[in-house]
Amino acid sequence: MRSIWKGAISFGLVTIPVKLYSATEAKDVSFHQVRRSDASRIKYKRVAAVDGEEVPYGEIAKGYELSSGEVVVLTDEDFKDLPLTTSRAIDVLQFVPLEQVDPIFFEKSYYLEPDKAGTKPYVLLRDALEESGKVALVKIALRNRESLATLRVRDGVFVLETMLWPDEVRAPDFGFLDEDVEVRSQELAMAGSLIETLSGDFDPTQYTDSYREALQQVIEAKVEGREVTAPADAQPTAGTVVDLMAALRASVDAAKGRAAAPAEPGEADGAGTAAAPADEAPAKKAPAKKAPAKKAAKKAATGASAKPAKKAAPAKARKSA
Repeated sequence: MRSIWKGAISFGLVTIPVKLYSATEAKDVSFHQVRRSDASRIKYKRVAAVDGEEVPYGEIAKGYELSSGEVVVLTDEDFKDLPLTTSRAIDVLQFVPLEQVDPIFFEKSYYLEPDKAGTKPYVLLRDALEESGKVALVKIALRNRESLATLRVRDGVFVLETMLWPDEVRAPDFGFLDEDVEVRSQELAMAGSLIETLSGDFDPTQYTDSYREALQQVIEAKVEGREVTAPADAQPTAGTVVDLMAALRASVDAAKGRAAAPAEPGEADGAGTAAAPADEAPAKKAPAKKAPAKKAAKKAATGASAKPAKKAAPAKARKSA
């Protein structure tokens, strides 16, 4: 990795020289704009709108448009004297609990590496911050823009998360928030059961970018001269939910079936545990019969709930063996 910024963490009277690195990288497949007939690259010229003449880069300035349509021109000299007091410092402002920082404020992540002379104070602040269970709220200036940020520890390294300012976060203004939507207790309980069934520990390695992988296969097929075919699996389309309870119940049963199906011989106990709620499902259906649900939806939900119980039987057999 190549550092993109050098400065220092300012912590009281302690100064820790550090280097800043981008902690993430985009993995999107990038393209150039080309002419379709011969793949010749498309290039753009900077031209003035008033006369169409090309403008050298050195003559380009920044313009701020007023509400009247007039433009105020700002040069590098105008920006030079602006008060960016944290231009080369990461000033620690406060230590706060991480759970109090809404993730909507987070913008971009960076790693901080100490210079050789700053290793000891870096490790000292790192260990103290980890023990406190808090994050440091800091201020930093990057690319002529001052930002709030948090400083936390990940894998023994400081991670700097730049943040948006409060006035950059939009307030949700949607009509449904003013509506009085009634949710039945049975529906809430079934939704909670679905959440519980699909709960687990976060493991990002089990997820992949299937679109990027498919796009890469299309490109490789083009290179090799093979015919490109569309994937066979159709994506579900949006539709109207006829019976919310039936849909929730079918979702819970399907999730339990997925949890029980991949059980290996060494995981018999886990499969047996996952199958147990399926035996109790009929008892939970009783309150839902009073709801004005359609008979066809009830019949479909009843059929769906029977399938996971059949899949769970081998797991119980293995457990008793």
